Amino acid sequence: MPEEPLTVQHLSESELLARIFPRLHHSPGVLLGPGDDAALIAAPDGRALISIDTQTQDQDFRLEWRNGYRTTGFDVGWKAAAQNLSDINAMGGSATSLVVSLTMPPETAVEWVEAFADGLTAAIVGLGASDCSVAGGDLGRGRELAVTVAVVGTLAGVAPVLRSGAKAGDVVAVSGTLGRAAAGWALLESDIQFDNLSSELRSLVDNQCRPMPPLAAGPLAARTGATAMMDISDGLLRDGSRLAGASNVILDFDPVALKTYAASLEPAAAVLGREAMRWVLGGGEDHGLLATFPAGIQLPQGFTAIGSVQAVVEPPGSGVRIAGQTADTVGWDHFAD
Repeated sequence: MPEEPLTVQHLSESELLARIFPRLHHSPGVLLGPGDDAALIAAPDGRALISIDTQTQDQDFRLEWRNGYRTTGFDVGWKAAAQNLSDINAMGGSATSLVVSLTMPPETAVEWVEAFADGLTAAIVGLGASDCSVAGGDLGRGRELAVTVAVVGTLAGVAPVLRSGAKAGDVVAVSGTLGRAAAGWALLESDIQFDNLSSELRSLVDNQCRPMPPLAAGPLAARTGATAMMDISDGLLRDGSRLAGASNVILDFDPVALKTYAASLEPAAAVLGREAMRWVLGGGEDHGLLATFPAGIQLPQGFTAIGSVQAVVEPPGSGVRIAGQTADTVGWDHFAD
């Protein structure tokens, strides 16, 4: 008979941590890392950015999806790092440390937890945030898996780029992908078995399970004059409406520019009987950047113009439009049924 897998209930907390610590990424910015009651983090800029995000089993991910794909610890670790690194990126900063809380059922395989730690490190290094360390965290027991990550970052001398700075006449631009993670989610929830997916469609699943935020783009945008910026986590229209509301402007998107993003999603749309453009407009979790720049400046590398900023001159006020027409604000809502 096959040997029973080692689970977290077979180890003490200290024994489990001894397996995790060697897998975590470290950098000089953390002056005192895991092992004490708190970490000690350098703040050479004199200011610190901080954000926090949570993933919960069966709300943000499934251990086994309808199409047969099994979420690995590596997937969850990668995504936990990526979505938090993206929040710092959206302010024009660079992450310096993560603190991670992992809650697990007792039957969770130790191998899964080790893969989770590997995913954290792989995302930090692979996405270009090697100055960021895992500074510490907490392990707990619960009925389902839940991961909470708090991230600290630095602005390195630049002003933070807020959501509230967009002005009429600015160019609207994005960096990263649009709609790919949402298409990946749709494939995971479909009846098309993962093993039968083409490599092209599997790459969309990768975008959902292991997003690729463009971490070099945020600080570059801050240095080159971005007037407003935010992470696209809940969909272009929903997040665009948030930026528009904060700036009291209208974001008017160019449908021709958006069709470029939809084109790569057409194979998935065809097999699922869906509209690719809906993923572009409403799909979240790609963790790209939505930013505005003064008209006439050269957009920084990695950004593509997708529209313009207009003044609010009549009701219904700030919001998003497509070719001048009011757009339905679709996208991810954490508290919707």
